[in-house]
Amino acid sequence: MTEPQQAVSAQASPAQATHDQAATTQVTTAWTSSGRTPLRQFLRTETGSATILVAATVAALIWSNVASGSYESFWAARLTASVASHGITMDLRQFVNSGLMTLFFLVVGLEARREWDMGELRVRSRVTLPFLAGAGGMLVPIAIFLAFNAGKPSAHGWGAAMSTDTAFALGALALVGGSRLPDRVRTYLLTFSVVDDLGGLAVIAIFYSSDVRWVPLLIGALLLAVDGVMTRRGVRNAPLYLVIGIAAWVAFWNSGVDPIVAGLVIGLLTCAYPAAREDLQQATEAFRLFREQPTARLAAEAREVARRAISPNERLQERYHYWTSYLIVPLFALANADIKFSGSFLAHAYTSTATLGIMIAYIVGKPVGTAGAAWLVSKVTKRRLTPPVGWGAVIGVGTVAGIGFTVSLLIISLAFTGPEAAEAKLGLLTGAVGATLLTWVVFHGLDRLSPRTRLRALLGTASTVTDLAVPVDPERDHIRGPKKDALVTLVEYGDFECPYCGQAEPAIRGVIREFGELRFVFRHLPLTEVHPHAQLAAEAAEAADVQGAFWEMHDMLMDHQGALTTRDLIGYAGSIGIDTDKFAADLRKHAGAYRVAEDVDSADLATVSGTPTFFINGIRYYGAYDLAALKEAVHTAKARVIIGAR
Repeated sequence: MTEPQQAVSAQASPAQATHDQAATTQVTTAWTSSGRTPLRQFLRTETGSATILVAATVAALIWSNVASGSYESFWAARLTASVASHGITMDLRQFVNSGLMTLFFLVVGLEARREWDMGELRVRSRVTLPFLAGAGGMLVPIAIFLAFNAGKPSAHGWGAAMSTDTAFALGALALVGGSRLPDRVRTYLLTFSVVDDLGGLAVIAIFYSSDVRWVPLLIGALLLAVDGVMTRRGVRNAPLYLVIGIAAWVAFWNSGVDPIVAGLVIGLLTCAYPAAREDLQQATEAFRLFREQPTARLAAEAREVARRAISPNERLQERYHYWTSYLIVPLFALANADIKFSGSFLAHAYTSTATLGIMIAYIVGKPVGTAGAAWLVSKVTKRRLTPPVGWGAVIGVGTVAGIGFTVSLLIISLAFTGPEAAEAKLGLLTGAVGATLLTWVVFHGLDRLSPRTRLRALLGTASTVTDLAVPVDPERDHIRGPKKDALVTLVEYGDFECPYCGQAEPAIRGVIREFGELRFVFRHLPLTEVHPHAQLAAEAAEAADVQGAFWEMHDMLMDHQGALTTRDLIGYAGSIGIDTDKFAADLRKHAGAYRVAEDVDSADLATVSGTPTFFINGIRYYGAYDLAALKEAVHTAKARVIIGAR
């Protein structure tokens, strides 16, 4: 801290110091989850649930071999639900497979829609490659399975050889790749596995539904159409959606089409969008009214306004994703992963075409299908469409996609019976183990390459989706570091009164010191509804910029966020050695207000609603804001530039 800064700091009252200390403590606590964006939460939940899924699978194998009688009798228990004279009867396994798993496929549909609205697939030109990679990853394994089973009754089970289990695959990636793998590798797996999941459900609905009754099917389709219309028109009535969803499920059940399709379609119809700044302002105002008059009515209004700011897609994922990942899917594994082992069974199974077809389809067909389709698309389009990761990662993700479980087990339960079902399950589990080992070989091989070659193999050279709506302009933007030819550009939308921005500031300065080739750009986003002095502080920085002292004022304001009155600002101007009379005059005239408004407009175009929000080389950064996390993100961005990514 410089001497002028120390002098200003000394003017702060004990009460202000206490306020600053409390704010710092609060921010530190809140920041522990600063990386919890929807996509990162989805990846983390899926990865974490893989352990429980493995445990449930092992438990099912042990239970079915140690006490097969109790296992079968437990899952064969009958359940009945009736209203008036109408009722549904099913056993416990059916309740899990077609009842609870509907919520799982609801989450699958929600994630597919989120990717379409906000993820990699929001740029429609990027839909082609993951769609074809997912299709290749289904068609090649199916062809391999049919080659083994052509002309045999087991050929009917071809659908069991095509679907990747996202949770298992992400868990295996975490196991073999650890923290060394960029998030982009996991995201690439997610984009084409979404296509895989949708294809699997379509196969179940079309090819594994028997005795279809058209009247209930049309009623179910009509109910789903009503759900879609309500969603598009912004109807917010949770009980009504619940009634329509249950009614659609019952209609599909009575039609003979597996009702899990209803969950998937509802998820696909549920839109996703980032919280708008206007909605957040309304939520702030509603809470302020409640703070002034804490009544039950105002509490309910504040809760409703805050709820409306979040998209229905994110709300439903938050409600159901943990339940499906940590309870429903493991319960499904416990109910279906029953294989009774014996020497004679294993000897016969590993010569069975059902076992070999599924096993080879996953271990060989998945990487050949996904990587081959991606290569073909790149070749045909003359590299206009390429994977968002390197070819080493494409192959590694293809091998790990050979882990099939949830949808495949569901199809096995529909397509096979008796010993043949056990043989198919054995092929599925063996394929999962083989795919995991093959994935380890691929990524272990990549680790043995030189650092530059390994980075190219993992990250590739494809351009990424640019999130920064208004590009950096060296003639207009406030830039710290090289104005041109910088390897990495870090843009922050910040608020001088925001405690989170203050907490991030030491990390930003540390990154600037370590990466001399980095240019840092600060743009204003004063959140006036919660920070009453933020607009004035932003205009003060612009008034200092008129005299060539933007960054000196920027640092002073960040270091003294609790003292931003007009008197404080004029004191800071004197401390950094600029003309205080001119500074005060510019402040009174709001000379910098237009410049601040331009930054706010650019934030709106980029759907920035909170501070601090960072962009690294035009890509929105979703991680934590501590020094280690920012350094890692900047290092990755720098590596992409060095290896030729543009």
